[in-house]
This record gives sequence, C-alpha cells and structure tokens, in this order.
Amino acid sequence: METTVDVNHIFPERITVLDQNLISFTKSLGRSDPQSLIAAVIDELGRASAKAQYLTAPITSASKLQTNKHHLYLLKDRESNGGRGLAVGFLKVGCKKLFLLDQRGAHVETEPLCVLDFFVTEHLQRHGYGLELFSFMLQHKKVEPVMMAYDRPSPKFLSFLEKHYCLKNGVPQVNNFVVFDGFFTNRSAAQWRKVPPKKLDGEIKPYSLTQRGAVREEQRALPWPLCCPAAPPFSPPLSVSSPCSPSRARQCPNPALAPASAPGGYRGPAPKPPLIGSLNYRHCSLCDLSF
Repeated sequence: METTVDVNHIFPERITVLDQNLISFTKSLGRSDPQSLIAAVIDELGRASAKAQYLTAPITSASKLQTNKHHLYLLKDRESNGGRGLAVGFLKVGCKKLFLLDQRGAHVETEPLCVLDFFVTEHLQRHGYGLELFSFMLQHKKVEPVMMAYDRPSPKFLSFLEKHYCLKNGVPQVNNFVVFDGFFTNRSAAQWRKVPPKKLDGEIKPYSLTQRGAVREEQRALPWPLCCPAAPPFSPPLSVSSPCSPSRARQCPNPALAPASAPGGYRGPAPKPPLIGSLNYRHCSLCDLSF
C-alpha cells in the first residue's frame, strides 16, 4: 500500500509481529518504535481490508489491537515505494472461546487460535505474499492450519485454504466461524469440554427408586420416637368449642355451686391453659368431681 511513511524505518523486518503494545517482537537493538506511525499504518490496512470484504466498519485497527491479546503479522516489500518500503498486507490471529458443533451435532467448548483478519493489497495478490505471511504465522505459533478456526472467511480465503492446505470440508456452525473436519478428530479429549444440554425451566428431578429405598432404611435405623413421623402441632378450632374446653365460649355452669350473693350467677372457674388432644375433656370432668 502506497504511503508517505518510511515503512523500512518503523518496520525493520520483512515480517513484523506486533502485540497489544504495538511493539515489534523482533525489533533491532537500539531502534525505537514510533507507535503513532505504526498505528497509522495499521489503521490504513484495516480500512482497506474492510473495503475489500464489503464491511461497514473495519475489524482491525490500532485501538482494537491494543485492547485485545491478539498478534498482528505485517508483511512489507523493502524495495517498493521509492526505497522507503511498502506495507503489502497483514494477518491478525488470537485465541477465542468458542461453542462449536462437532460432526455429530454435540456442543463443545474450546479456545482455539483463530484467524480474525487476513488482507493482501489487491494489486499484489497472487504473487505469493499471502502464502508467505500465512506460513510464517504457522511456524511462529507452531500450529497446523486444520487446528485453527476462521472468522468469516471470504470466498478468496476459502479457496486459498483449499489450494495450499487441502482444507475443503467445513463443519457447519451457528456462528460466523469456520472449522474443518480435522479440527475435531486431531484434538485430544483433554482440550474439550462437553456442554450439557440446557434444562427446561421449572424441571424437577424426582427421586430414583434407589434414593427412596435409602431414605426408608435411614428412617428405620433411627431409635423410637425419631423413626416415627412427627405429628402436626395441635391447633384448636376457632369456630367449634367443647362445652368444657377453655375457649372463648362460656364454661359449663353448676347451679349447686353458685353463691347466693353473686349478682350475675355463677360464671365458672377461671380458664385454664389448653392441653393436647382428648385430655381437655378428661381434665374438665375431674375438676367438676373434685368439688
């Protein structure tokens, strides 16, 4: 890409690897990295990539690279642009946590290395620059192309992968990523985490027969009276009262014991605290007999 920036000065290597600090991994000793110039080149390449892919906004920029743990591989041509160098293209990769479907339709969770953006200046395509850039990345990351995931690859990129790496049988996914058959077969089981199916709201799992039998055995092993089910607490009815129960109803009158001077007649003894169950009736009868 033609630019007034001296690319050879800010990118000393043919392929420069940049991280989120916009610092080259392979910079020469004693050479400073002018980050503002580096950011300008990255932004220009990102806009050109978005235009080539018919995107409404760039997915690669210096600010996005600084906020993510991605790596950007930038390829230059030293002899072009009047000896100042030319930024030919770039490749951006990074790890992403993905939920994917394998060949059997099972959901798996993994975090592979992903190709997030790949661009070579249009008039320099089909000159081997893309293959050189991609091969350098594979060696730097020590990864096979079949073990990677590809974010929204263009038809040109898919043809590139099929031509140079024989990747042509993609496994359909519900997201924008593309993976190929060997992605699942060549990966160890330790790298996968099976995602259980989502349970329906309000679903209650009943006790199994084994669990019910264990509960019964525990109840039989308990000493009496712990093994017996506890009776509900006694609650005297509010609307029905026994003739002798100490409730809001009047007590049973005994005319023989009523004093003559009582102006209102005998009102009975003071109410006693309630007892449990049928003992209320027996207690009332014993009180009458004691007089």
